[in-house]
Amino acid sequence: MSTPTTWLLGEIRMFKTLIVEDNNTFRQSLKATLGTEFPLMVIDEAAEGNEAMEKVRTFRPDLIFMDIKLPGETGLDLTKKIKAADPSILIIILTSYDLPEYREAAQQYGADYFISKGSSTRDEILELVQSILSDRGLD
Repeated sequence: MSTPTTWLLGEIRMFKTLIVEDNNTFRQSLKATLGTEFPLMVIDEAAEGNEAMEKVRTFRPDLIFMDIKLPGETGLDLTKKIKAADPSILIIILTSYDLPEYREAAQQYGADYFISKGSSTRDEILELVQSILSDRGLD
């Protein structure tokens, strides 16, 4: 009688990204771009603050793309709450409002990066994500 053979392939660590953005078109576009460039990345999304906080609890993302202007609670307030609960989650503020006061507030509220939707290119965003993955040994 033979015993089953177990193949140990090693633990594959999936990198989880949450996109918090109320603009559905932009959210879907970013999700598609990340999914194409990083096929092993698991991506979820939220359109507003309460949904985002629930996803943080259940999905447990490694990285969050956070819009500043959201229905209900601002992305800055959400960033502060998320960082207080789990400082290891990386947060990229991704906004159309590229103003010095927003950049300063993003830093004060604990955001790790600030990207302007208007002046940052697709490639710059992808390079940042690749850098984050490399820093975590996931490239």
